[in-house]
Amino acid sequence: MTRVKRSVHAKKKRRATLELTKGFRGEAHSNYKRAKEALLKADAYAYRDRRNRKRDFRRLWITRINAAARQNGMSYSTFMHGLMLAGVELDRKVLADIAVRDADTFRRFVEVSREASAASLVTSATAREASAA
Repeated sequence: MTRVKRSVHAKKKRRATLELTKGFRGEAHSNYKRAKEALLKADAYAYRDRRNRKRDFRRLWITRINAAARQNGMSYSTFMHGLMLAGVELDRKVLADIAVRDADTFRRFVEVSREASAASLVTSATAREASAA
């Protein structure tokens, strides 16, 4: 088997790694070995944090919806349950945006939720009375 000279490809690989680590601190942007290690960690953090970002935004949306719902005299859980009973299929991202930008529209959603919750309580109470009789 013939001998393979790696010079061109090895330099290309090292140069690509060092270009990806441009801006890293210390030797992590100039020393290939350190740069390779830093890049492995950076990729692991990026993978992890792409998932954490979804978690963080969901928490933010829930906090915003809860604050707006409480200003209108409802807790987050009763508000969301009422929307589910009313058949409103808006996700938390949109609801949070409405809560921040348009308080009047959000107030109407609270009323819809409140009416659906009240109607549900009435139907469940009559069902209990019917089953008891």
